[in-house]
Amino acid sequence: MTVANHFRLLGQDGAARTGVLTTPHGDVRTPAFMPVGTAGAMKGIHWRDVRDAGADIVLGNTYHLMLRPGAERIAALGGLQTFTGWNGPMLTDSGGFQVMSLAQLRKVTEKGVTFRSHIDGSPLELSPERAIEVQRLLNSDIAMQLDECVRLPAERADIDRAMQLSIRWAERSKRAFEQSPPGYMLFGIVQGGDVPELRRDSARALIDIGFHGYAIGGLAVGEPQAVMLAMIEEVAPILPQDRPRYLMGVGTPDDILEAVARGIDMFDCVLPTRNGRHGHAFTRRGPVNLRNARHADDPRPLDKESTWPPARTYARAYLHHLVKSNETLGAMLLSEINIAYFQSLVSDMRAAVAAGTFAGFQKRTKAEWALGDIPPR
Repeated sequence: MTVANHFRLLGQDGAARTGVLTTPHGDVRTPAFMPVGTAGAMKGIHWRDVRDAGADIVLGNTYHLMLRPGAERIAALGGLQTFTGWNGPMLTDSGGFQVMSLAQLRKVTEKGVTFRSHIDGSPLELSPERAIEVQRLLNSDIAMQLDECVRLPAERADIDRAMQLSIRWAERSKRAFEQSPPGYMLFGIVQGGDVPELRRDSARALIDIGFHGYAIGGLAVGEPQAVMLAMIEEVAPILPQDRPRYLMGVGTPDDILEAVARGIDMFDCVLPTRNGRHGHAFTRRGPVNLRNARHADDPRPLDKESTWPPARTYARAYLHHLVKSNETLGAMLLSEINIAYFQSLVSDMRAAVAAGTFAGFQKRTKAEWALGDIPPR
């Protein structure tokens, strides 16, 4: 069965790419960074500001939403877009990673995963078919297959077993997805830990099954950046040129820059809002810790070149005061600023790829980060 293609590659500079992914709720420009709205909300930032910051697509967590308020309830209320008010493209993960990391007393079998809710301890089951059913009830534009993610480091035998199981689950996920309306997409997930040949085997098996897009999972789970990049270099050249490539759960600005240079199109991470809630900001001169006492008397804006007005207008001294006082406004402002920085970064990368100047952009960006946050004299 031929899988429809909803991705258009617009340009390439080396391995870096730019394109457009068409979804039922709008277009997604790539490279794209997807802010994470875990339970149908962005922590510390309104959907309006997420959109204004430049995000085309956001991510929702199947595991959290199926536990509360429930997929069937969300479906009855019109789906995630209507329920949340986002009204734009959404990608949902399968719930597998959260089951592995959060659930109590989980058990993995060929059929799926049985576990107890981390909320109330109730027994639940998540199979490839149920994961797809939940994501269709949520009305996500892009659904993910159920997979088993192994935390690194791990024994090769465990990595191989989980990878082979994930391939079998991928086949079942695709069969369950086949009755979905036109325009919606299902991505397969490449597993294989830090073992190059297993990564290549997984990628080839998924290509044989056929998906709308391909994700690389099981990275950014504790391994060094060099290992992550090496696995991307193994997988990206194998994946179809005309399909989007998604690196799951990544990451820092440097991770994103390096991954785009190796042919990745899509990213998600909680880092912008999580760091914002802890007083950390991302800027063109690298990260800034607003908890640091040296900001207490600094009248300068956080980043005078930022695309986001609060970063250009609020004094560091005021932001420091908000953070040290545990004022909610501080977390909100820094979360907005961080989301805007990540969106500005991928926007600049899209422009650099289109202009054929990505290598120079990468070099300049790293040089600016290396300068660091220079304190006043």
